[in-house]
Amino acid sequence: NQQRFRESFTGAFISINLSQYPEELIESELFGHRKGAFTGAIDHHEGVFKRCSPHGAIFLDEIGDVSVRTQIKLLQVLQDRVFSPVGSREQHKFRGRVIAAPNRPIHDLRCAGEFRDDFYYRLCSDIILVPPLRDQLRECPGDLDGLVRHVLLRLTGGALAADQFDALFDRVQTAIADSVPPDYDWPGNVRELEQCVRRGLLTNRYDPCKGAVARENGSQAFFDDVERGSLNAQEVVAGYCALLYERHGTLAEVARKTQLDRRTVKKYLEEIGALDSDEASS
Repeated sequence: NQQRFRESFTGAFISINLSQYPEELIESELFGHRKGAFTGAIDHHEGVFKRCSPHGAIFLDEIGDVSVRTQIKLLQVLQDRVFSPVGSREQHKFRGRVIAAPNRPIHDLRCAGEFRDDFYYRLCSDIILVPPLRDQLRECPGDLDGLVRHVLLRLTGGALAADQFDALFDRVQTAIADSVPPDYDWPGNVRELEQCVRRGLLTNRYDPCKGAVARENGSQAFFDDVERGSLNAQEVVAGYCALLYERHGTLAEVARKTQLDRRTVKKYLEEIGALDSDEASS
């Protein structure tokens, strides 16, 4: 007994964000396709279910955004543990595990008929509820420092000396203490915190009202503002882009749904502090 895992985690774990693929390509990314299966399929392609080892796991992010048709195909794989690439009748066995995460409450999706109950009951053997940032900080206010350090480490790439890093950390801490109320709700969750850290570094402050698009109570407050007619056209477009970005997580998908140029979408999101650090730097 060598007391080690059969495979390394990095080699056995495969993650896929389903919201970044159009509906017609999701099945190919999941199950693969054969050459000539559709226009543009110039070669064989192995999907994530084929690449997953028997001891591995597939993480299906944004599972709530897939169509009912895709849910049915995934349900069949979970039930029968076999799948077929697009354009092939050949069946392959799947022996790994499936982990899935929605970006909206699964109860709301089921009530709206957007998430099949039978599919849910195939996935729900173990459920982990991730609390919003506001609940985490209300229970453990000290966690804010650890999260800020983590975000700052990502932004700097770990390239700073300890004293330089500590100086930047103190700078961001001061900016948050001077600009953000102690009971702030962080409606943008960790993405908003990332922008808060960035602005703390650049301007020594953060405007939470602007960053939250004046939506202290979430999307409903934004819709209420629209109904009251209290927003100008630019604020309406920026708020709508923020809602789509929060749901889908990519500039490309927001641009597709709004029929705006990607750079225009990025500009709107940057102005209201709703763009995460990875997209902001791209």
